[in-house]
This record gives sequence, C-alpha cells and structure tokens, in this order.
Amino acid sequence: MFAIELDRVSRVYQKYSAQHRFQTFKSAIVKGDFFRSLKPEELVTAVDGVSLQVEKGTTFGVIGSNGSGKSTLLKLIAGIAKPTSGTVKVEGKISALIELGAGFHPEISGRENVYINGIMLGLSKKEVQRKFDEIVRFAELEEFIDAPVKTYSSGMYMRLGFSIAINVNPEILLVDEVLAVGDAAFVPKCLDRIDDFRRRAKTILFVSHDLATVAKVCDRVAWMKGGRIQMIGDPKRVVDAYLQDVAAAQEEDFKARKKAAGAATEKTAGAEERAAEAGTAEAEAGGREKRWGKREVEIRTVTLRDLRGEEKHVFHPEEGMAVEMDVVAREPLKDFVFGVGIFNSLGTLCYGTNTHLEDFEPVAIGGEGKVVCRVERLNLVNGTYYLDVAVHRRDGYPYDYHHNLYSFLVSSTLRDEGVARLPHTWEFSPSVRLKPPEK
Repeated sequence: MFAIELDRVSRVYQKYSAQHRFQTFKSAIVKGDFFRSLKPEELVTAVDGVSLQVEKGTTFGVIGSNGSGKSTLLKLIAGIAKPTSGTVKVEGKISALIELGAGFHPEISGRENVYINGIMLGLSKKEVQRKFDEIVRFAELEEFIDAPVKTYSSGMYMRLGFSIAINVNPEILLVDEVLAVGDAAFVPKCLDRIDDFRRRAKTILFVSHDLATVAKVCDRVAWMKGGRIQMIGDPKRVVDAYLQDVAAAQEEDFKARKKAAGAATEKTAGAEERAAEAGTAEAEAGGREKRWGKREVEIRTVTLRDLRGEEKHVFHPEEGMAVEMDVVAREPLKDFVFGVGIFNSLGTLCYGTNTHLEDFEPVAIGGEGKVVCRVERLNLVNGTYYLDVAVHRRDGYPYDYHHNLYSFLVSSTLRDEGVARLPHTWEFSPSVRLKPPEK
C-alpha cells in the first residue's frame, strides 16, 4: 500500500528575465510592451516527468544538489504547488515542514500562530488548546511565545514550525532542509522525534544535504538531478552514487578553472621568465611571485594522480595522491633536492618534505627525467589545498620553485575540524556508556 504516488509529474515555471521587466505600469503602456512583458517565452522545468511510489510506514529520503528539484517535489506532494502535468496521489493526513516560517504571520504572536497553523493543518481549536503546552515546551519557546514572530531568530522559527508539524499527529510528515538552521541541542530532539514516528509506522519524506543522517534514518532514498530521478534504492548505494557524481563534477570544475588560470598565466609568463633569468628585483616585486629560480634544473610539468595513475584533482581523505614532476637538467649536476609542500586555503603549511630531509643522497642528474612523490593516504579534512613543488641545492639555492601553482580538493562526508584527519579510535570504561555510530 502506497502513501504517496507520483505518475510522470512535471512542474514548469515561467522565468522572467531582465528584458521582460519594466519599471512602472505607465512606462510599460508608453513603451507598448505591456503584454510582451507579462508573457515571457522563457521556461524552467523544476520537476521533469518524475514517477515515484512511497510505501506506507517507510522513511523515504530525497538527495541532490541545489536546484535539482527536491523542494519543488515536496511542494507538489504537500499540495502547495500543482503539477503542470502528471498526477500526485496522497493517502493520509499530511504535515509539512518545507519552508522556514511558511504559514507564520510575522506581526502576531507565536501563540496566535500556533492556533492558526494548527487549524490550517486540520485540528479543531480544542485540539490545538489541548496540545498547546506540549508544542511550546518542545519548541523551547516558553519565554517568547507571546512575542511577535517577526522578532524570532531563524532557529526559533524552525523549532516552532517543527513542533507544530509533529504535534498535529500526521500520517505523513514532509521535512525539508530546515533542520540545517537548528542548534546543536535541538536537532537531536528532532531526529529523536523522527525516530519515534518511524517506530509508530508513520510515513516520512525527508530531504536533506546531511548525507550521513539520510543514510542513517531512511529506508529508501531517491537521488534527483536536473528535475529528474537518477536512482532509487538502498540508502548507502544511492548516496555513494551521488557522491561519485559530485566528485566527477568537481573534477571537471577544477579542470576548467585550471585551464582558465593557465590562459591568464601565459600572458605574463614571458615577463616572469625574463625577470627570473635576469635575477632582477622585478621577480620579487609585490611578494606575489609564484615561480622563481634560474632553472638550471627545471620542473616542466606537474600532474596530480591517484595511486592507480589516473589524473585527478578531487580526493577523499582516505585516498592517496601521486605528485608527478617532469624535469630537465640543462647540464649535469651533483647537488640537487626535490621537495613538496601542501598548504590549506589559509596559507598554513599542512605538510612538507624533501629528499634532503629524508636523507636521500644526490648522485647525478642530467637531461630529462621524472620525479614522483607518492602520498599513500592524504588524511586531510574537507577543503581546497595548494601545492608547492621545488628543486634546489642542499644549501637552499633555488633552481626552480613553484609556489601554490597547483590545487586539489579534499571532499568527504566526515565532519572534522582543524587541518589533518589523524587515524584514531575511542575506548570507554564500563561506567561511560555511548552508543557507537551506525556503519
């Protein structure tokens, strides 16, 4: 038995561009473009031919990037928006927490809004009165319930909206990304109540960017992209497929930015090289120089790869990375050191090493060659990182130094702080009891 059924549902919106706007009614009449302004040709399809079935008593997750159609889908199911085509069938009383503060009147008090929203959701005035104290207590708004809602913070909006939504005893609960504005103490209460709904075999449709929570609380998950369903199935499988797609998109974005940066760099490369070869003060002007040295040994290209040898710019913390340098020595040398350094976006050195620090003894270098530094496991937290590569003498004299010319992204669902993700475990004595995370 299905609580929610969608059959080839689409929702199309008109998109008004600048050319269709006018300043005033009078100016539109004078210009003679009034009707053209009100009937733009441009359309955007927010939901495109979606078919979906949600069984009664299940918790169903919807994931996807911003603009993928998730919120529009929930509005169609809640009846807030009507489909342009297709059919939506819902069996059971719905309570929706879709937009922060939706349905609240900002000028009146929280108390009055509770009554208005409760009645809008199908309760009688007596039922709202009976549930009122519990709604306010759960929302933790005892001191503010008689203040105008316009004075509430976003977190207070969310707490009151969620409390009303769950206390009207719905058969179907729709929850959008609003939990993202909840404070650290209140969000666990919300998830606790969602777990209670699950135990009572209520139907929940849950939209969130918190993939760990989606994988934990949902029985099935749908991944949306461009208004269409890409995959429906086991939460872990669908989340992994979505993360792979995100990583691929990030990889393409990095390549495009790298190409654009390379085109800009070519315009100044000639001047920089002349300055470096002449050893002039121009090479150091403004402290913005990204490459220096006379290039007795030159690093011609630098390529980032995974440990399988594929070129890559987006990595997971548990992945390894190979920094591959194509080098050439203009004449034979016996004093040389190769080094790498990894910096975060704040300019903090996260890790640096070179062949001299690791007691490699230089013997000889001549002509073309290749140098590869393999990092078996990155163990870095989420963020963008920049790479220094260099070849120099043991006394520090630079042959060729590249400063922050190469970047890569570490992307993960793990929630860490700081710079590095250090391998670790937790141990607790019998008197300290914690429930371990679900795998």
